[in-house]
Amino acid sequence: MGYVFDIGSVLTGKYLDWFLIGIATTLALTAVAWCLAMAMGIVLTLVRMIPFPPLGWFVALYVEYHRNVPLLVQIFVWYFGVPSLLPRPARQWINAHHGEFLLAAIALGLAAAAYVAEDIRSGIRSIPKAQYESARSMGFGYLGAMGYVVLPQALRIAVPPLINQTLLLFKNTSLAMAIGVGELTYRTREVESYTFKTFEAFAVATAIYLAISFGIMALGSWSGQRLRLETR
Repeated sequence: MGYVFDIGSVLTGKYLDWFLIGIATTLALTAVAWCLAMAMGIVLTLVRMIPFPPLGWFVALYVEYHRNVPLLVQIFVWYFGVPSLLPRPARQWINAHHGEFLLAAIALGLAAAAYVAEDIRSGIRSIPKAQYESARSMGFGYLGAMGYVVLPQALRIAVPPLINQTLLLFKNTSLAMAIGVGELTYRTREVESYTFKTFEAFAVATAIYLAISFGIMALGSWSGQRLRLETR
């Protein structure tokens, strides 16, 4: 008798619960890493725009490191390397507060920040320099001019690439399974190992990843249309 495809066998009972837990963990990991990436990306951009070469060199080094070192290696560095440098109480606190999730989110967020910073910097470059100079002439300091005048416009321009970075970040959360984070890919492997339904388990995971990815792209398209309408 040939192989019988049975998708229902991996979508019942505890297996369905595992998929739902994996989805929730993946979305939470994406959200935490995204917030860190955006905050760090904005900081890196502002620092790099300061006319002081050593700061620009530092940000350039940060960007090159995160763009050229494999993300899985970065996750391993944070999970295996960084905690060993911390005091014992800090390591104990991390271990007691979902350390795998926390360190994976930091690694993913800091890596994505390098790309976010470049996207925002490209957006700033498209803003006429006269706007920054006008803001300074009105009494704004550097942070005021960037935060109230330049940066909001740059973020609008950078929406499409930032959506792409969000999508990439979402997909990269699957690498967190390497350090034991129970995200969707990790849970799919669990379902597969218990049911021996490899094709069915990964078919479900593929469908879920596609659905969420299309949702992110649809959100990006909608937000881009709204921004275009608001700027008319």
